[in-house]
Amino acid sequence: MQISTKFTIAIHLLAAVDYFGETQKVTSDFLAASIGSNPVIIRNIMSDLRNAGIIEIKRGPGGIAITRPLDQITFYDVYEAVEKNKEELFHFHENPSPDCPVGRNIHSALDGELEEVQKEFEDCLKKHRLSNVVSDLRSEIAQEN
Repeated sequence: MQISTKFTIAIHLLAAVDYFGETQKVTSDFLAASIGSNPVIIRNIMSDLRNAGIIEIKRGPGGIAITRPLDQITFYDVYEAVEKNKEELFHFHENPSPDCPVGRNIHSALDGELEEVQKEFEDCLKKHRLSNVVSDLRSEIAQEN
């Protein structure tokens, strides 16, 4: 599969913005420490989320804000915002043998199936909401305390 860590980093980022945003300024450095990543990577993902209209970034004392209710943000919204190779979820092997009957026909036999799987995957992402993750996260944190 072609899904990078950007997707889970973006979900983590959004959950942290929601959790900490009311009590403190959330910055890329703060998020990088929570996520365990380089602040430049975090800023790039923040830029993708901003371009998709999921977050606002206010310079100075403003910090980061989520632009709509969490139950209106699906996993698919986040996936669309941050994943660059989403046109082709499955990367086909490069050199099937044209001399082999399986090799020369595997693409045509498999492509339609893979397209269907990708559509089902994307439809499934649309069913999952950021609000569920944040709710589960808050429950886990409450149990710790």
